[in-house]
Amino acid sequence: MALRSGVVCGEDYAELVNTCKDGGYALAAVNCVGTGSINAVMEAAAKNNSDVIIQFSNGGTQFYAGAGMQDTFKAKVLGAVSAAQHVHLLAEHYGICVVLHTDHANRKLVPWVDALVDHSEEYYKEHSKALYSSHMLDLSEENIDDNLNECARMLERMSKLEMSLEIELGITGGEEDGVGHDIEEGADSSHLYTQPEDVLKAYDLLSPIGHFSVAASFGNVHGVYKPGNVQLRPEILKSSQELVRKTHGTNAKPLNLVFHGGSGSEKDKIAAAISYGVFKMNIDTDTQFAFSNGVGKYVEEHNQAFFHQINPADGIPQKKFYDPRKWLRAGEVSFMKRLDEAFDDLGSAGRSLAK
Repeated sequence: MALRSGVVCGEDYAELVNTCKDGGYALAAVNCVGTGSINAVMEAAAKNNSDVIIQFSNGGTQFYAGAGMQDTFKAKVLGAVSAAQHVHLLAEHYGICVVLHTDHANRKLVPWVDALVDHSEEYYKEHSKALYSSHMLDLSEENIDDNLNECARMLERMSKLEMSLEIELGITGGEEDGVGHDIEEGADSSHLYTQPEDVLKAYDLLSPIGHFSVAASFGNVHGVYKPGNVQLRPEILKSSQELVRKTHGTNAKPLNLVFHGGSGSEKDKIAAAISYGVFKMNIDTDTQFAFSNGVGKYVEEHNQAFFHQINPADGIPQKKFYDPRKWLRAGEVSFMKRLDEAFDDLGSAGRSLAK
């Protein structure tokens, strides 16, 4: 099924998710902080003929609004609105389908998500689609009943706008923009593995309300760690799918599963997770490094230009080297090379549904 290029929501988003699961591939979910990273994601996706997920953390949207805005909550909200409007304006011209999503929001950030749903309500009245395709609530620090009850409340609001909700069960190690848990070598890691019975409980409560996805923890962490510190067990995802299938008599992959902390993961574990119904993988840490690495190499190559407007050795002006567009573009190009690898790993290259 072909979909109209641009931001996808509602039935189109659900169709895209199902196509990923049926086709055995997943979409890269890339955190962005400004127009440069947003545009680079869309450029890379278009080059690879791949659909993609652009997502924002609360800190990312605050930065998007401007580091100098003193009302930090307003900055997080307005930055998220402005970033979404930017994507809505340009995505269709890149000829790909883009999912717009906000990342980890713990209990203290629930008001941020509520405020964004307020904006989606207004946007929906005018455009018949929400401002965002989906939002995430990460209430994994709380007991499962509190977690799921708040998720149900939010999904009740969002389903009226044909939006999807991403929830987290179990805990993804490491930290994502102030939300998360450090991991320590030798520490008890049982909390990093979600129990299939908890996933079934979530399915029972949320599936009658609306469309949702599950970030079920299987040892994954944010960031990259030395070998041996992280033990991925994607078979947990398979067990969760099978329990829901047997209980409710559904198809083989009733759950829409999300892989957090994809940076640095072994490729065979990525492939296994996708085979069990993962349609989305986050890779923020690797793309951050790739962008910075590209800028760093450019600065190293043209070092004098970042300290002298005129080269002291030959008297030649160096504006063409220190022009911000030059070194920002170097970061974007490096960023996109890492995304080329991600699209290949996830099997999404050449499979855009955009018409």
